[in-house]
Amino acid sequence: MKKVIPPVLFLFCTLLIVGLSFLKLDNISIQLPTSYTGIILTIAGLVITIRIQKLFKRIDTEIHTFKKPRQLIQNGLFKISRNPIYLGFTISLTGVWILTANLYGFIGVLIFFLFSNFWYIPYEEKMMEKEFGNDYKLYKSKVRRWI
Repeated sequence: MKKVIPPVLFLFCTLLIVGLSFLKLDNISIQLPTSYTGIILTIAGLVITIRIQKLFKRIDTEIHTFKKPRQLIQNGLFKISRNPIYLGFTISLTGVWILTANLYGFIGVLIFFLFSNFWYIPYEEKMMEKEFGNDYKLYKSKVRRWI
C-alpha cells in the first residue's frame, strides 16, 4: 500500500477546511483583524515549512517521511521543535481555518494534528532512534515534540 506523505495530507486538510466553509453550517462572519490573523498564520506556517525544506536540501538529508534519514539535524528551528515541518503545516492549517471563519473547519486542523502526532511522528522517531541511537535519544530528551 502506498503511504500518504504529509504534504498530501496537508493539501487534503486544506481543501477540507475550505470545502466545509462553503457548506455554511454556521453563521460566523469574518472580521478584519481575524482575517489578518489567518493570513499571518498561514504565511508563517508556510515559511517555516519552506525554510526546513531548504535546510534539508542544503545539507543533503532525506525529507521524505518514509525514507531513511541521513543526518540528525539539531540546529535552527530544530532547537525549538523536533518536528518543525509538522508544526508549520499545523500553523498554516490553523490560519486557513481562521480565514474561513467556519467552526467546522477545525476538523481539518484536527485530522492533520492527529495523523501527525500519532502516526507520522512516532514512525519517524522509531527510524531516527534506529539510525542515530543515543544521539537521537539525547536530542529527544532536550527538545519537545511540537514546541
